[in-house]
Amino acid sequence: MRMKGPLSASRWVGIALLASALAACGGSQGDLEKWVAEIRAKPAPPLDPLPVMQQFETFEYDAQNLRDPFSEVFNGGEAGGPRPDAGRRKQTLEQFPLDSLDMVGTLGTGRSLVALLMAPDKVTYRVQPGAYMGQSDGRVTAINEDRVELVELVPDGAGGWLERPATILLEDN
Repeated sequence: MRMKGPLSASRWVGIALLASALAACGGSQGDLEKWVAEIRAKPAPPLDPLPVMQQFETFEYDAQNLRDPFSEVFNGGEAGGPRPDAGRRKQTLEQFPLDSLDMVGTLGTGRSLVALLMAPDKVTYRVQPGAYMGQSDGRVTAINEDRVELVELVPDGAGGWLERPATILLEDN
């Protein structure tokens, strides 16, 4: 079988290129083998020394017979400081948050001063020192012509209570 001229020439060129590429790959690798042998002949670099393990002192816990610092909080013990009076009867103004109460005026003079507070129910209430208001056991400590001062009891997050001062100012109309 005879091939046509141009097609057979391109085939011969392709075969020649393939043969030369294979001949180049199969050449001598003496330099590479020599370099690998030199690297293997060198001694390995020394390893870093292992870190020294720190020795810890042993500790023996000797506080089994001491008072538990958490027992008062978690076991319902009596912690020092102020506490709300659970047996006290709630007063009318204790159902409203402090920020919803508005001071609208005062009656009397000097030590007999009475504050007038308007609640959200649009009723005006008379308040004297010692009265309770707000939802945090707020007790009125002083009444002035322009403000009512009180102390609230708020939880401290650890089972106790903190006193927090609060003020209701006279409204400017």
